[in-house]
Amino acid sequence: MFDVNKIITALQTDPNAQRTALAGGGGVAAGFAASMLMGKSGRKMVGKAAKYGAVAAIGGLAYHAWQKSQQNKQGQAAAASAAPAEVQDADFTPAPENSAFLPAPSDEAAVDQLGKALVRAMIAAAKADGKVDAEEKEAIFARLNAMDLSAEDKAFVFDELSAPFDINAVVEAADTPEHAAEIYAASLVAIEVDTPAERAYLQMLAARLELDPDLVNEIHKAADAQPA
Repeated sequence: MFDVNKIITALQTDPNAQRTALAGGGGVAAGFAASMLMGKSGRKMVGKAAKYGAVAAIGGLAYHAWQKSQQNKQGQAAAASAAPAEVQDADFTPAPENSAFLPAPSDEAAVDQLGKALVRAMIAAAKADGKVDAEEKEAIFARLNAMDLSAEDKAFVFDELSAPFDINAVVEAADTPEHAAEIYAASLVAIEVDTPAERAYLQMLAARLELDPDLVNEIHKAADAQPA
């Protein structure tokens, strides 16, 4: 079974990546390692990822934003009376299992498919500003090889890193509106969004995923609202 949580946790907790990222250094940490839950929003989400798992945390972020967007469409008065208490909270909760946002753990095929889609989205976002060059890839490959990951999981990450930047592959995985929201959320938390190229990529991704602008806004709000 594809272990997206272990992949993201391994990269996020790599001490060299953390030291370089926190020190503001360049190279691998700035180009990619910092991307796997090490962007500004991603760092705020680390606690949720550790508690619920990375997929559940990303799904919860998208779910919370989706609910808030629906409230906005219904009108504040109607939404306040109809919304569940946890949705009104400033923090988000994990998406319900066996839902459009988070498949049941027993459905391994669906869990694998969603996990791969989110990792692919994060890697694509990291590539968006062109910082992941050949030297950085080699360093990433060396670190992943030393991590406690299955051969299949390593191969998937290697293949995604080596493949040319392809937004079409990211968008094609959005087979439902809910998955589209999660893919955007994963892309957002993966990067700092501090360059014109990254901002342009997110704008293009939102358009290609056909996300409602209000939903995109709520995803950004939900990401920024995560406790440090």
